[in-house]
Amino acid sequence: MLDIPLLEVWRGESLAIVGPSGAGKSSLLRLLNFLEPPTSGTITFQGRTLGGHAAAPLDLRRQVTTVFQRPAPLSTSVLDNVAYGLRLRGAPQARERAAAALARLGLARLAGKPARTLSGGELQRVALARALVIEPQVLLLDEPTANLDLYNAQQIEQALADLRARCDTTIVLVTHNIFQARRLGQRAALLLEGQIVEITDVQAFFESPRDVRTAAFVRGDMIY
Repeated sequence: MLDIPLLEVWRGESLAIVGPSGAGKSSLLRLLNFLEPPTSGTITFQGRTLGGHAAAPLDLRRQVTTVFQRPAPLSTSVLDNVAYGLRLRGAPQARERAAAALARLGLARLAGKPARTLSGGELQRVALARALVIEPQVLLLDEPTANLDLYNAQQIEQALADLRARCDTTIVLVTHNIFQARRLGQRAALLLEGQIVEITDVQAFFESPRDVRTAAFVRGDMIY
């Protein structure tokens, strides 16, 4: 259960959230993507405050995209999977833009394949292409490179950096990889037993943490 009195995510920043399994990281992403309402308190986004059990308006939900660790593909081709979000939004040249997104991630050869026949790593990259192509205002990532080799992980990290530079996209990244958190995050936060132990700029988080539990996590010690 999450117990977070206050969490501010700044427009255009990259926030890396680290912590052990079961700390509540995926639950936090579900709240930030309006998939679950908060049991208490509120969420404010784009100046609009949401709380209770009412669903977030569609125009807000479309500004936030999540890529989960185990994505669920549609029963169509890889190209149509990536173009799907663009088509929902009535965007022009959806297939052409989807093809370009696949090419950027080294997936052009898979465009005509049925998405549900892909390996776990391939499917993870396709899900990221599907998210990146719509250029969301907010992108939430749950272990985005967990199933990928070093080369493909580097491609994903570069694509995320390019998206932020090009579109000023806000990125919230959940990862067990503290090296990735340091590379991609401007700020980092440690989530432990549903609570944010420490949140600060990434250099201070890894080099001079204030909380002894953060220091232990960064060192790789067991803290739970």
